Amino acid sequence: MKLDKEKVRNLAFIDGQNLHMGTAKRKKDPWHIDLARFLVYLKEKYNVDEAYYFLGYVQEENQELYDEIQKAGFILKFREHNPAMIGKKKGNVDSDIIFHIMKKMYKKEDFEKIVLVSGDGDYKLVVDFMIEEKRFVKILFPDLDRASSLYKKLSNKYFANLDNKDIRTKITISNLGKKKRVP
Repeated sequence: MKLDKEKVRNLAFIDGQNLHMGTAKRKKDPWHIDLARFLVYLKEKYNVDEAYYFLGYVQEENQELYDEIQKAGFILKFREHNPAMIGKKKGNVDSDIIFHIMKKMYKKEDFEKIVLVSGDGDYKLVVDFMIEEKRFVKILFPDLDRASSLYKKLSNKYFANLDNKDIRTKITISNLGKKKRVP
């Protein structure tokens, strides 16, 4: 079913930790994403109507960051953790993202396709399924060098590297005194 571009409603799911580790925290040539510009890029390039930004758990000291993510227009989602485990393990939002995607498909929610931002191989099965169902646009790798080898057989029609010079120029924080932090 082909819809007019203006009527297409795609959704984006962002693995926040993977995005942060593949850009700002990488050892070779770290860089910082301007969240507002990134959302504009997702909307213009992939016709994303809603973008869900997943993080591990709420930490009071990161409230400014959470506000920044929401102000940019992302829908912020946190992984539920047992209070005794907070701070003892990484965010690990993979299963939450997969669940939300599959739930939207199961409930036949009103969207056309999915854009995923991560390089984590844990998403490979859901990516394959969405491609098979013709419900997938692309997986955007924050750092192609760190993307899972499971994606090597994936046609380049279904992935893009955010570190590509053209893309990076569009979504990087300018050097006009803005904060340089995005997980």
